[in-house]
Amino acid sequence: MKGTLKLGKIAGIGLFIHWTFSLLILFIVYINHKAGQNATQILWSVLFILCIFITVLMHELGHALTAKKYNIKTIDITLLPIGGLARLERLPEKPSEELVVALAGPLVNIALAFITSLFITLPNTSEQMVSQLANGVNSNNFFLNFFLVNIVLAIFNLIPAFPMDGGRVLRALLSYKLERHVATKIAARIGQILAIGFIFLGFFSNPFLIFIGLFVFMGAQIESEYTESKHLLKGFKVRDVLMKQYQIIDSNETLETAVAILLDSPYKNFLVTQENLPVGTLNRDQIIEALSKKEEETQLSSIMDSNLILLQADSFLEDIFELVYKNKSTLMLVMENDQLIGTLDTENLLEFILIKEVKAKRAYV
Repeated sequence: MKGTLKLGKIAGIGLFIHWTFSLLILFIVYINHKAGQNATQILWSVLFILCIFITVLMHELGHALTAKKYNIKTIDITLLPIGGLARLERLPEKPSEELVVALAGPLVNIALAFITSLFITLPNTSEQMVSQLANGVNSNNFFLNFFLVNIVLAIFNLIPAFPMDGGRVLRALLSYKLERHVATKIAARIGQILAIGFIFLGFFSNPFLIFIGLFVFMGAQIESEYTESKHLLKGFKVRDVLMKQYQIIDSNETLETAVAILLDSPYKNFLVTQENLPVGTLNRDQIIEALSKKEEETQLSSIMDSNLILLQADSFLEDIFELVYKNKSTLMLVMENDQLIGTLDTENLLEFILIKEVKAKRAYV
């Protein structure tokens, strides 16, 4: 993700923090200063925010380390002002695995809340609770606030709405009886109904609920469309959608030549060869970026992507869908018996899905 700073690695998982996190710290300092808080109270508030994000990191690590038990790698974890994002190599599709991975994060928050409760005295009444929390975060109520935040995070994440953990828990439970794409559609619709509720309440109470509602609504829609697309590919192989016609360009050719071909043909992705052997790929975005930084006489060998992605012709599309989705702008090579027989890109795969959708709707009508 752009605009991130790498913090390090834990269990081989890259940890990143987005630059906008600094804006959150400045905002906390500003509102505390405006409220008349002294430097010590402001420091406690900033420390508390940092502890919350450490908690969010532990929540995401709960998902990541649990997924690792099912041989699912986590690419990285990014801390954002609105929470954490763990990018898994793939999502668990077995209901039991998805259920365990989804619950792992909230269980971390529940465990942290339980441990904290052993070292604090919880107020007996709501009036006492309000009284202790009234003056903001300080040395006297720091751990009480930490306890409450973990309870809230656990409950919030278990709301049955994508992309939160509760949406995945609901889908996993539904998947025991229904096909995954049907379970996803039901869970997504429930999530979107809740999202509309958040948006409605946001207009009359906290505007932040509007943002959460929009985030949940769009997240549910993306998850539903993604799963439905994958379902439409079921049973089809790479050879069913490969492109036998594709643009080849020699690695010794110049950037000027690539620009000319780009303007004079429908091709946006190119296979770069050297002595008739594939050595890289090149797409429109890479050509435009190179054009802004390099001379037109620059050889393509210095700007091409030499990381070739090879697909086997008899691989099932549903198995390689995530790989293709993650390499949206890359031309992939389709192989059979170690011979190149065609290529595949995201645009071609999406066109195939679109055709299947239209045919499915026509058959239904």
